Amino acid sequence: MSLANMRTEYVTEGLLEAEAADSPFVQFQHWFDQAIAAQVPEPNAMTIATVGNDGRPSARMVLLKGVDHGFVFFTNYESRKAAEIHTNPYAALVFYWYLQHRQVRVEGRVEVIATAESDAYYASRPLGSRLGAWASAQSQVIEGRVGLEQRMADLEQEYAGREDIPRPPYWGGFRIIPDTIEFWQGRPSRLHDRLRYVREGNDWRIDRLSP
Repeated sequence: MSLANMRTEYVTEGLLEAEAADSPFVQFQHWFDQAIAAQVPEPNAMTIATVGNDGRPSARMVLLKGVDHGFVFFTNYESRKAAEIHTNPYAALVFYWYLQHRQVRVEGRVEVIATAESDAYYASRPLGSRLGAWASAQSQVIEGRVGLEQRMADLEQEYAGREDIPRPPYWGGFRIIPDTIEFWQGRPSRLHDRLRYVREGNDWRIDRLSP
């Protein structure tokens, strides 16, 4: 089958203004809970796009680890994404839940989360993930995998039998505080539902966008 002929007809329930929550965070939690119930693989996986000094966007997948007044994820503060955020503190997120033919798009400014929040999440991670944060110089060029695995082995030996592994000072969380959140629901004949929440002070305006 040619790429031009590859398509899926979206036959799903719609998203009407009368059914949408007043808050995009309530609406997001509703859809997220439905994605979990539908056993969507890794429903907290999201694409994050950032832009650096050169004006060129870059995107990659990360995992959502918290939702409050923003969307929280964790990374190495010396990684490419972090460097771009420090240069241009705005980002965009996309969640895609294929089984329900849904997307959520988030745009907003980014802030570093409180140290205590990063410490608490780091302490909750599996041992291997905590050591991995020390072993990896994320986004940096390395000679090969052997050196990375040796670094991990050294750390496993150094912290053998211990649980009190400190958080690397260069590793922690970011929070994306949205000014717009769009909920996209696939519909037949490509006449999709698109409701966009736009922040207006402490409130949100809901616009319907043409598909």
